[in-house]
Amino acid sequence: MDIIERAVSVLMHDSLIVYPTDTIYGLGADAFSEEAIVKVYEAKKRDLAKPISIAVSDFEMLAAVSHIDTRMEVFIRRFLPGPVTVVVPARKTIPGILTGGTGMIGIRIPAHDIARQIIERFDAPITATSANFSGGKDPQTPDECTVPHDLLIDGGKLPGTPSTVVDLITKTIVRRGANADTIEKFLKSN
Repeated sequence: MDIIERAVSVLMHDSLIVYPTDTIYGLGADAFSEEAIVKVYEAKKRDLAKPISIAVSDFEMLAAVSHIDTRMEVFIRRFLPGPVTVVVPARKTIPGILTGGTGMIGIRIPAHDIARQIIERFDAPITATSANFSGGKDPQTPDECTVPHDLLIDGGKLPGTPSTVVDLITKTIVRRGANADTIEKFLKSN
């Protein structure tokens, strides 16, 4: 069994994986399983009122879990896959716990083969929150992934700059991260 299959098996059992992305290490769980999502909150010691982003493998999966208009699609196709989290209206298929009751969901398409292969093979979104305790240092190496997990996929040292979070309803940057200046210019001119 290869590492991707092992990761999918862990996810199918409502358990947690630590996986590499194009930014930092993520803590992954089945984004459709309330039981798995609660484990993510507990592992991170994160306040249940704080939303958690998800990762998808492609634009089709993103569109299946969110409501996006043409303007949003232009932005998404320009910047994803990549180190950007888009905040968009969630479809009812997304558990309310992930949105923190806002009805909005942060979504990433990581530009990292391992992350996308896991999601493709799992055939569903997974959580995309950092593999650390809430408020801790963003994990760049496996040693810095301090949260409890069932499987860690070693992707070596990662860039370490978190994704830029963009609210596509208000066209504003919620958190500056990778490529923030380029994204800001695009938002102002479109």
